[in-house]
Amino acid sequence: MPDPDVVIVGAGAAGLSLAYHLCAPGGAVPLSVVLVDAPPGPLRPPPRTWCYWEPPGGAYDAALAASWPRLRVRAADGTPTVTDPSPYRYKMLRSDAFEALAGRRLSGAPAFRRIEATVTAVRDTPGGGAEVLGPHGQVLVHGRQVFDSRPPRRLPPARTTLLQHFTGWFVRTERPAFDPTTADLMDFRTPQPTRGLSFGYVLPLDRQTALVEYTEFSPAPLATEGYRRALDHYTREVLKLGEFRVTAQERGVIPMTDGHFPRSAGRSVYRIGTAGGATRPSTGYTFAAVQRQSRAVADQLRAGRELRMPAPYGAWPRAMDAVMLRALDSGRVEGADFFTRLFRGVPAARLLRFLDGSSHLHEDLLIGLRTPVVPMLRTVAELPFRTRREPPPPTTHEKSTP
Repeated sequence: MPDPDVVIVGAGAAGLSLAYHLCAPGGAVPLSVVLVDAPPGPLRPPPRTWCYWEPPGGAYDAALAASWPRLRVRAADGTPTVTDPSPYRYKMLRSDAFEALAGRRLSGAPAFRRIEATVTAVRDTPGGGAEVLGPHGQVLVHGRQVFDSRPPRRLPPARTTLLQHFTGWFVRTERPAFDPTTADLMDFRTPQPTRGLSFGYVLPLDRQTALVEYTEFSPAPLATEGYRRALDHYTREVLKLGEFRVTAQERGVIPMTDGHFPRSAGRSVYRIGTAGGATRPSTGYTFAAVQRQSRAVADQLRAGRELRMPAPYGAWPRAMDAVMLRALDSGRVEGADFFTRLFRGVPAARLLRFLDGSSHLHEDLLIGLRTPVVPMLRTVAELPFRTRREPPPPTTHEKSTP
């Protein structure tokens, strides 16, 4: 195989998205692309769900499992806050549907090839470009530029590191139990952990079918039995679903950290996805940032410009995330009350822009007034004096729903 212009390691959300945008019709410079996917087995993630918000008419709308025009947050006492995030809709995309959509474009791209192999390392080569290595040190492929989307083996040193960990059930009830026009982003009628917060998350597909998740932001995941008990309590005691069947499950662990993820690992090696910092530290959302990064990279390469690897989030959103994580982890703010107040007091579209890192400074300041000001200011003053420490290695699953 001739050396391709671009090699992409991993066929999750980040790898497939970059291949999808690189192989779009047109472009001033034709590019050859090789996607290296893990063979079936433990290195290939199971089917999973990605959620994000954008106006109707997005590139992946034809593949969506569902979308919702209204969002709801329930306080610990059950009081609902229902918002209309117009012009945005909250969208749910299943990984198998996205893979099929991307596969249709990639199968028609003449300079695209996909190979299955276990990748153990990626490195620059002395003569330029980079190479992808297999389990025995053999060179699988050499390319001009390599984009590595494999999850990080270790998280970077950080002042605060929490994990967003969850298990979800796709349920089918015997009677109508859901409102298919409304997604429940956070339902705080769940027992709260000692550090962090927990909530229920409900995405209805129709009146009798939904994805129901139990999620925690806390230092460590639960055992399998802990999630089962939490979901059993939430579905039966809180939602009161009655009789239902569990048709599928999903689970994941997402890092929430103010550590710095380098976007490059050499002159010709770049990190994308969670490994490149695309996961928003304060929420765990990843998919929208992956799309922005993928489009920006593809636009530069297809135009023949020198690549400048874009940052998924600016310095100001990252600073706000660091404050929020520390305030939550230290217990200075109570998580359920913090998020309930935000959704109750801030227009939904403005809050979604804030959570996506695309809001303006004046919007951020207005939102800041809706938070506990004194505890947040105390956290701002404390952060510069905190030492960044190596966290224990996490188990990460590529997913963008909290």
